[in-house]
Order: sequence, then C-alpha cells, then structure tokens
Amino acid sequence: MRKGTIVAALVLASVSLTACHDSEQNAKAPPTPKPTAPPTTLSVTPAANETVPISTEIGTSVTNGKITTVALTDGAGQPIPGAPRADGSSWIPAAALKYDTAYTAKVTALGTDNKAVTRETTFRTVAKSPGGTISSDLLLQNGGTYGVGMPIVVEFGSDVPEASRAAVEHRLFVTSDPPQPGAWHWFGGRQVMYRPENYWQPGTKITARKALNGVAIGNGHADDDFAASITIGRKLTIDIDNGTKTMQVYQNDAVIRSMPVSLGKASTPTSSGTTVIMSREPSAVFRTPEYTTTVQYAMRLTWGGQYIHAAPWSVGDQGRRNVSHGCTNVSTDNARWLYESVLVGDPVVTRGTGVALDPGDGWTAWDLPWSEYTKTS
Repeated sequence: MRKGTIVAALVLASVSLTACHDSEQNAKAPPTPKPTAPPTTLSVTPAANETVPISTEIGTSVTNGKITTVALTDGAGQPIPGAPRADGSSWIPAAALKYDTAYTAKVTALGTDNKAVTRETTFRTVAKSPGGTISSDLLLQNGGTYGVGMPIVVEFGSDVPEASRAAVEHRLFVTSDPPQPGAWHWFGGRQVMYRPENYWQPGTKITARKALNGVAIGNGHADDDFAASITIGRKLTIDIDNGTKTMQVYQNDAVIRSMPVSLGKASTPTSSGTTVIMSREPSAVFRTPEYTTTVQYAMRLTWGGQYIHAAPWSVGDQGRRNVSHGCTNVSTDNARWLYESVLVGDPVVTRGTGVALDPGDGWTAWDLPWSEYTKTS
C-alpha cells in the first residue's frame, strides 16, 4: 500500500507540473502586429483651371511612394509625349504645348503599401502674346560629328536679362552617353555654353534640346523648341606656340604633324587662349580697312575674325616672324591637310602672344578653369 501511494503521488506531481507549464505558455503576449505603411501623398501642378505658358511642365511631388505614370492629353484626348526630369521633379512635354489649348494631366504613384494613388488636373495654356519674340539658335547640326572640345552653344538674337537667365537655363537639356556631367556658362547676354569638366570622351553620343518656346524673357518670350543629336569623333587637338612659331597637331595625345606658322604682328596680335574650330570654309573673303582678299582652307577660331588659313605669301616668314593681321598663317599644303583633318569642335590652344583671348569671342568655354566656369551656372 505504501508503494502504490508513492507512485500515485508522483503521478499527481507530474500532472501538476505539466498544468503549470501549459498555463505559463498560454500567458505569453500575442505576436506584435506588422507596422502600417505610412499614407502616400501626391500633388500635381499646374493647378486645376490654371492658365500657364506653353513651356509648362507637369510638376510632381510624392511622399511614401514613387511616380509610375504621367499621361498628358489635349482637349481632343490625343496623348502628348514627354519624359520626366532626371531628378523626378517634373514631367516635360517633348515639344512646346499649343497656345490657348486645354490639357489634362493624370499622374499615378505607387505607395509603399503597394496601393496606387492618382491625381488629375485640367489647365489651359495662354493665348499668344503680342509681346516681342526673342530668337534663339542651337548651334548643332542634327546627326553631325564634332570634336572633343565642342561646347553646346545657344545664341540669342537680343540680350537675355540676368533676371531671365535661370528660367532659360532651366529649359536647356543635355544628355550624353556615356554620362559626363557638365554645366552652363553665360558669356554676356546673348551666348550660353555647356561643357563637361574635361573634353568629351571620343565616341560620346549627345542629345541637346532648347525647349524655349514660350519662356518669358524680359517683356517678351523665346521663340523655338529644337533638339539635335550628335556624335563626338576621335580626339584631335592643336597647340600653337608663339615662342617657336610652330603648330603641333595631336591625335590621341600623340603628335601627328608639326608645321611652321606666322601669327599676328605687334599691331594686330593673335589672342592666346583655348578656342575650338568654329567652321571649315574652303575659301573665305577677308575685308579690312587696308585690303580685301580671298584665302583658302579657312578655319575660324573667333567671332572677331581670327582664323587658321593658307597664306602662301608669308611662307618665308612662317616659323620666323609674325606678319599677319591676327590669323595663324600656314602654307597651302599644310592648310589643306589641316582642313581635311579637323572637325568643328577640335580644341586649339595658342600660347605666348601676350594678349589674352576675350571671353565669348568665339566658343571660349574651355578658356576658363572649371571652378570659374561653374560660377554662373
């Protein structure tokens, strides 16, 4: 009897311990619920019923989400092509909108909760203003091939006031493949140029667009929306040294030709600095108060009229003394070879003449150090 009593007591103790263990398990806190995703907010501009310039963009701002689609249609329901800015701040129509026309923008964002949020706005563009129009030109030939120093140049028919330059620059676009970040710089009120920190990489594909139609400039507005795609060719650079009266031509940083030169005489000196070939002309007529003459194989360096060109009359002076009116004189054979070798946009560095190149006298984007060049961007 005592043995059985002991066994029963052990069994009861075991049951009691098991019951206590189960009770502790059942008393544990329930699992923590998953956090709720924050709400997605999406705002779109222009505001409903707003009247806007034809250069307007569809502004997008989203928190806790990502823009997935932007659809812009005109009053007839026709879609308007476009693309977002790189920073995602807005969506840019591929061409200027039409005057006095209604448009509807529908923007969708996907929230972090995987739910879509959509906003829609209908606005109207302004009627065409009788105010003055400022002409502008993008100095690129679509499909062209240019040298490694080719800046993206936009010129205006009249001065752009300083107060309007940021708005103008905001509507100038450059993309490159491979990517090479760059900056714009204003040379006075009529010329703005874009360049990377260093020369373009050979083979780079560049697309530039001046989306300026309708952009307010002073009391008027800009006139045009134009884009061009170009290719950067091989690397060719030219170095002209007044000390030795010699030009050296480099391809891929190796000298491929050296030739004697005669530069500007003391009364009409050649400018020292970095220019680029601006044009290639089989012949050009030079007119000065002293003479009118036609030259062959002319390659423009400045707006002021400094060229590299054939000068058979100064062959005896080339490599010895300066006798020109500011141009770089070379022999006819050397001029022909150079004319056939260069591209518009090939860099030309001239040294030692004692006279500095005037900023903006030609495509002088490379004549400024990068730290100074970026100050006005």
